[in-house]
Amino acid sequence: MSQSKFGKIPSGDSLERVQKSGNYKNGSFQNIHHTPDLSEGVSYYAVLKEFLFKRNKRTKPTDILPNKKTDLLHLPGDANVLVWLGHSSYYMQIDGKRILVDPVFSGSASPVPSTTRAFAGSNIYTSVDFPAIDYLFITHDHWDHLDYKTIKGLSPVIKTIFCGLGVGEHLKRWGVRESGIVEMDWNQSTESDNGFEISTVSARHFSGRGFRRNKSLWLSFVLTTPTMKIFIGGDSGYDTHFKKAGKNYGPFDLAILECGQYDKSWKYIHMLPSEILPAANDLGAKRLLPVHWGKFALANHDWDTPIKELLAESSNEQYPIPILTPMIGEAVYLNDDMQVFSKWWEGVR
Repeated sequence: MSQSKFGKIPSGDSLERVQKSGNYKNGSFQNIHHTPDLSEGVSYYAVLKEFLFKRNKRTKPTDILPNKKTDLLHLPGDANVLVWLGHSSYYMQIDGKRILVDPVFSGSASPVPSTTRAFAGSNIYTSVDFPAIDYLFITHDHWDHLDYKTIKGLSPVIKTIFCGLGVGEHLKRWGVRESGIVEMDWNQSTESDNGFEISTVSARHFSGRGFRRNKSLWLSFVLTTPTMKIFIGGDSGYDTHFKKAGKNYGPFDLAILECGQYDKSWKYIHMLPSEILPAANDLGAKRLLPVHWGKFALANHDWDTPIKELLAESSNEQYPIPILTPMIGEAVYLNDDMQVFSKWWEGVR
C-alpha cells in the first residue's frame, strides 16, 4: 500500500482545501442523495460468491477485438475529431485544442498487473502515440480511470490537468508539476484561453485507490468550446443531477456516458442499460457516445451486453438520440452528423 501507484491521501494544504468543500462531511466526500454501495437486500458475501463460483464465461471475448488505430500525431490541425481508446479513455481534438480523458494504457485496471487485463486488441495505444495535450480530464481516481504508468508516461506532454478535489495529491506524488493541476469542486467553472470553458457537475459514485474511500472527489465535466458543448461523464448512477446539468448547461452536442460494468447489485453507483438514454435525454444530448465497456471485465455480464442492451433500449424510439459506436481507435468526426459505424462486435466470440 506504500507503493507510489496507490497515490496519496490529501494532507496539509490539500486537506484544508478538501475540508472547505460543502460536499465533504464527516471525514469524506458525500453524494447528494443517499447512495449505498450495494442495493437493498444484497450482501458483499453474495456478490463475492457470484464472482468466485458463478463467473460468466463471456465476460471477456476470446477473439481479438477489431480496431482501427488512427494516427493521432498527424491529424489535420483543423479537424474536430474524437477517438475512443477503449473503456472510458478517449482523445478529442476540438477547435485547435488537444484533449484526453481518463487514459489507461498500462494494459491493466488493477493494482495487481496480472489481473483485470485489457481485452486482446483493445490496448492499442501507448503514451508515445499522443501529441502535446492541452487538457487532461480525470473524472475520479479509480484504477480503471487513473493509471499510474500512463500518467508517468504522458506527464511531459500534458499542459493542464483538470480533476476533482484531492486527486491532485496522487498526481503530485507521481511527479506532475503542481502548477499544471487544477482541482475543482462540483458546480465550478473556469475559463481557459481561446473561448474554452470547463465546468464541473456532480456524479453519483465514490472514490479510492486503497482501503480508504471518498477522500477525493468524483465528478463529470462540461466542456464548452467556441463551436460545441460536450458532456464528459464520469462513472455515475442515475439521479436528478443529469436533469440539473441539462437545465444549467444543455443542450449538448454530444454526451459521453458510461455503458457497462453494471449490476442490479450496485445499481446506485453505475447506470443500468435502461437508464442511459433517459440520462442523455435529461442532458438534452443531440448524440450519445457510450463508454466504460469493451476493454475490461469489471462486472459479470457478457463483454458485449452493454452495447447490445443500449441499442435494444433505443429501438423503442422513446428517446430518439443517435448513438455512436466506433471501434477502438476509429475516428469520429464531430462535425459529421451522417457518419455511419458498423456493429463491429457482432461475430466476435
